[in-house]
Amino acid sequence: MGHLSRLGYYRGRLPQTNVPVGPMGTRKQIRQQIRYLRASDGARLAWADAGEGPVIVKASNWLTHLEYEWENPLWKHWLHFFAGNFRFIRYDERGCGLSEWNDTPLDVSRSKADLEAVMEAARPEGKVTLLGISQGGIACIAYAIAHPERVERMILYGAYARGAYLRGTPESRATYRAVIDLARAAWGFDIPTFRQVFTSPFVPEGTPEQIQWFNDLCRRTTTGEIAAKLLECRAQVDIEAMLPEVRVPTLVIHGRGDVVVPVTEGRLLASRIPGAEIVELDSRNHILLESEPAWARFQDVVLHAMRPGKGGSGVFDALSAREREVLALMGDALSNADIAGRLSISEKTVRNHASNIFDKLGVWSRAQAIVFARDRGFRGVKQ
Repeated sequence: MGHLSRLGYYRGRLPQTNVPVGPMGTRKQIRQQIRYLRASDGARLAWADAGEGPVIVKASNWLTHLEYEWENPLWKHWLHFFAGNFRFIRYDERGCGLSEWNDTPLDVSRSKADLEAVMEAARPEGKVTLLGISQGGIACIAYAIAHPERVERMILYGAYARGAYLRGTPESRATYRAVIDLARAAWGFDIPTFRQVFTSPFVPEGTPEQIQWFNDLCRRTTTGEIAAKLLECRAQVDIEAMLPEVRVPTLVIHGRGDVVVPVTEGRLLASRIPGAEIVELDSRNHILLESEPAWARFQDVVLHAMRPGKGGSGVFDALSAREREVLALMGDALSNADIAGRLSISEKTVRNHASNIFDKLGVWSRAQAIVFARDRGFRGVKQ
C-alpha cells in the first residue's frame, strides 16, 4: 500500500521518454504528471496528464496502472500514440493502480461521478474528446449525456452497453461467474492454469512475454477480492436504454473477433447512438497489439476522427510551392534527411517548412498532416 502514502502532485518519468511521434518523424520527449484528487465520496483517485494538443480524456477501464503501463508491452504503444499526438488525460479507477484500493461498488452513477471529478481537476479548456475503452465506454456515455456542452466527440473502442450477465449464452455467463470465483480464490498466486483462463481472452494472439506482463499487471494493479467485485459490477451493467440520449458525434471501433466483448456489442452501440459511425478491425485481441495491422488501422482512424475542420482541397492553397513539395514527400514516408536531399535544402529548412504546413493545415503532427492531405485528395500523397 506504499503508493497510498503519496499525496498531491507527482511528476512521473517515463521509461522511454523519447517517442518517435513528433513532426517529420523526429523523436518527441513526453513526460506525464500524476496527481491525486478526492472523489465525491472521499475516495482518493490518481490521474495523469501527458502530451499536448487537442484534449483526449480516457475513462478508466479494467486493470490500469498509471506508471506501470509505460513499461508494459500491452499498453505502452497506446500511451505513446495518444500522448504523442494529444494532451492525454487518464486515471486509475477506484480499487486499481495508484488509486485507493477499496471495494466500493462501481455502478454507472459512480463511474460518471469519478469521470466528472477528473474533468474538474484537469480543467481542460474547451470541449474534449472522450475515449472509452471496454468498460470505460460506460462512463463516457453517461458523462456525454449529462454534459454534452463539454464533449466534442466520443471514441469508443471494444466498448459495450450490456454486461456479461445480459449478453451471450448461459454457458458464457456460467464461465464468467467461474472466473469471478477463481479471482477471489487464486488472484495472488502464480497458477499457470488460472492465468491462462483469465488473460488469454484479452490477447489470444499475444506472445508468452506479453501474457507474462499481463499476469504481472494483474498482481500489481489490485487484489483478488476487489477484482472479483469489479467483475461482478461490470457483469450487471445495462445502459442500452440510455444510448438514444447521446447527442455528441460518436465513433465506435471494435475488433471483429474480440473474444472479451463480441463485435455485436459494438454494433449495438452504433445502431442505438444517433449518427454513430462504426469501424470494425480485423483482430481477435481485446487489447490491440503493436505488431498487428489492426493497430496501424486504429491509429489512422483516430487521427482521421480528430482532424480539425472538414474543409475541401482549397485549404492547401495557403501552402507555398515548396511546402506542397514537402507535404507530398511526407506522404511518401521520407525522413527529414531524405526530403532535404531530394530538394537540395537543409534539414533545418525542412523542419521549418513542416512547422508552417502544420500551422496552415491546423494539425499537430506529421501523421495528422498525411491523413489530412490523403483524405482530401491532395496530389502527391498516396491514397
